[in-house]
Amino acid sequence: MTHYETRREFLKKTGLSALGAHLAMGLPSLSQAGVSSQPRKQRLIFVFSPNGVIPQHFWPEKLGADFELKRILKPLEPFRDQTITMHGVCNRIKGDGDGHMRGIGCLLTGIELFPGDIQGGSDTPAGWSMGISVDQFIKNKLQANPETRTRFGSLEFGVMVPDRADTWTRMSYAGPNQPMSPIDDPYQMFDKLYGQQKNRQILASVLDGIQDDYQRLSKMISREDRQLLEQHLEMTRRLEKDLSIELSSDKPRAKESATEVGHAVPTLPPNIEEQNENMPLLSKMQIDLLVNSFAADFARVGTYQITNSVGQPRMKWLGIDEGHHTLSHEPDKNEEAYEKLIKINTWYCEQVAYLAKRLSEVPEPGQDGSMLDHTTIVWTNELGKGNSHTRNNIPFVMVGGGLGWKTGVAHDFKGVTHNRLLMSFCSAMGHPVESFGNPDFCSGGELTGLA
Repeated sequence: MTHYETRREFLKKTGLSALGAHLAMGLPSLSQAGVSSQPRKQRLIFVFSPNGVIPQHFWPEKLGADFELKRILKPLEPFRDQTITMHGVCNRIKGDGDGHMRGIGCLLTGIELFPGDIQGGSDTPAGWSMGISVDQFIKNKLQANPETRTRFGSLEFGVMVPDRADTWTRMSYAGPNQPMSPIDDPYQMFDKLYGQQKNRQILASVLDGIQDDYQRLSKMISREDRQLLEQHLEMTRRLEKDLSIELSSDKPRAKESATEVGHAVPTLPPNIEEQNENMPLLSKMQIDLLVNSFAADFARVGTYQITNSVGQPRMKWLGIDEGHHTLSHEPDKNEEAYEKLIKINTWYCEQVAYLAKRLSEVPEPGQDGSMLDHTTIVWTNELGKGNSHTRNNIPFVMVGGGLGWKTGVAHDFKGVTHNRLLMSFCSAMGHPVESFGNPDFCSGGELTGLA
């Protein structure tokens, strides 16, 4: 088999595009040829959904390995053996801002918000977070090492995140006062991933170029690697089919005032009039893009933010006309609202399950198992329960083996600060820290009993 001394020589000799070469670097056949070495990859995806959960239908009653998934978590049943639930993890951060603001703004940073002029409820106004978020901290560490460096480092996906920039709409921070804006337009994300097209008509040539790369690579690699490439090509074909709808019609995409619906209005495919009904399609497209980008090793850290804190999607496809945040304030005795909230949170869980399914379907390039075996999805929320605004028992549910923790287990940490969990993420990704966020909440260090 040909040995290529450098990436530059590999590109020159094979005639691949830069994108095609990036895909090729993860294949065992070419790794063995000396193009790259392949230490075990670890990936981490933080998935956010808002407004708390219904604890009675969320948390398992039994702890340890003998747990049962309650109604909201039932979509994760196919991945039960790869799931971890973590009851008893609490956001203790105080200071400025209302409960929702501190919920999302401190969720991944573990530190207070700056004073500011964003007013929430009857609490003091606040601004952005005072520190970096754990996803960006880990991204920076991975990017500093040539063996774990990727094209983007991290990718920030969104689904119907408001156009406005305020504390309720941002969960990821590059540093103090540096919120990261998620991309909630699949077409814009496609442009980011596959070339900064000035015109969507370039889409066809980009995808044609990728397919040309596949043809060249197929002559250079093993049968097993050809199967991996075919699966990646199939993902690209599905993406092309979804995005080609956008090119097939000159009809303007529907728009509606953000103030009328309570959240941002996404860019819609043609012929779909109501954006709330289109939310499942947008979610699927973004998840497919996320999996595609991870399979291409464009990034190993990601966030996937569904709406925002105090988000108001109207899930009409579930038979629900009211906004989610409005429903979350209803008392427990309102049985109709209670049932609707269970359905809403179950739908969010279905998105996590779809992401896990897609990752499980892709073999890990150059290594054993699937991409899910090397990726951990962390599903979380800014509140433990919506109508009380508590930040105790913040939902943390993990799926996948990326962190190397024991899966198929339900934990109860009985009130530990969530800063200690953030420290545990850093350690599991190979970069232990003495504290994360506010050090006052890091006493006791990393959580024990996870590995």
